[in-house]
Amino acid sequence: AIVWSYLEENDATPTFAPGDEEAMKNAHPDFIGFNYYNTATVEAASDEEVLADAVTDQQSGSIEAGMYKGFRNPNLVTTEFGWEIDPVGFRATIREMDSRYHLPLLVTENGLGAYDTLTEDGKIHDPYRIEYLRQHIAQIQEAITDGAQMLGYNPWSAIDLISTHEGMKKRYGFIYVDRDEFDLGTLNRYRKDSFYWYKKVIASNGEDLSD
Repeated sequence: AIVWSYLEENDATPTFAPGDEEAMKNAHPDFIGFNYYNTATVEAASDEEVLADAVTDQQSGSIEAGMYKGFRNPNLVTTEFGWEIDPVGFRATIREMDSRYHLPLLVTENGLGAYDTLTEDGKIHDPYRIEYLRQHIAQIQEAITDGAQMLGYNPWSAIDLISTHEGMKKRYGFIYVDRDEFDLGTLNRYRKDSFYWYKKVIASNGEDLSD
């Protein structure tokens, strides 16, 4: 009701064509896929407040005049790009979705973007990524003991790719690609430490999360 009222005030209510409501009521999805990176904390925003810096991402630049704006949670650590790390929030999200929809859940994205460094001997040491994934996978296991139905888990991502907001410098992959924002480099691929760690996690079906 609150969301609908907001949509009405901002002339943004959806249009229902004949048959739409019936189609939605008769829909029976087999599972729910969702992305998770972090939680968000907000505080009140006045009607006059607007976002000063237009170059933001979907996590750090949240604001809606008269409603809310992003607020730094002092109880959480952040990534190099300012995204809060909240693995316990992951479990809470899974529990809430399970209790609300009673459907198997598929994690379609979960991962850590960071500045990775390629060493002279072709190595990429990324213990921060391993720790992030370890904590979140452990919380999936806890959610399963809570009774949640977990269909699968897909970390983001297998290989470095272009970030929508930060370009190539923000790396997510298990495999490093030798290129930067404007220089294609050699485009050679290098397995990061997290590659070998996650290979072991897959082999043990998530049971072995040790280094």
